[in-house]
Amino acid sequence: MQLHAWHAPPGDRIPNNPRFPVLIYRGVDTAASSADAARGLFAQHGWGGSWVDGVFGFHHFHSTSHEALAVVAGRATLELGGPQGDAFDVAAGDVLVLPAGTGHRRASSDASFTVVGAYPAGQENYDLLRGDDPAEVEAARERIAGLGPPPDDPIGGEGVGLWK
Repeated sequence: MQLHAWHAPPGDRIPNNPRFPVLIYRGVDTAASSADAARGLFAQHGWGGSWVDGVFGFHHFHSTSHEALAVVAGRATLELGGPQGDAFDVAAGDVLVLPAGTGHRRASSDASFTVVGAYPAGQENYDLLRGDDPAEVEAARERIAGLGPPPDDPIGGEGVGLWK
């Protein structure tokens, strides 16, 4: 398992997180095995509200929660950080940990692309913002600034330790 950290640049519509980097784990065997296994791994580390689906094809972010995405099947190119960000190729076994405010969208994928998403305890009722309203984005920046790191990394790795 390898961990990479990437800081998303600030933006007008998509704020990204000014303090915490995006975490990208490659080669997480449990994530590659099945959706149920990925959900169990997240739950074991206190991340809940899990779901199984894809990633929206439009830029969006969450201002009330951090999000973990485990790729359990297929391949995709995800754009992280909004229009000012970068594209990342992901495949089964990759886990992304997106700090609140991080823009993300599916740019392309194969037909089998599937992710499991989850959130830290107490953050399961997340919002979904596109950055269309400047006043909404400004309010979101305040919520993002007030959201600290979760107590545990969603897969038990060292990544969230970088957020402290």
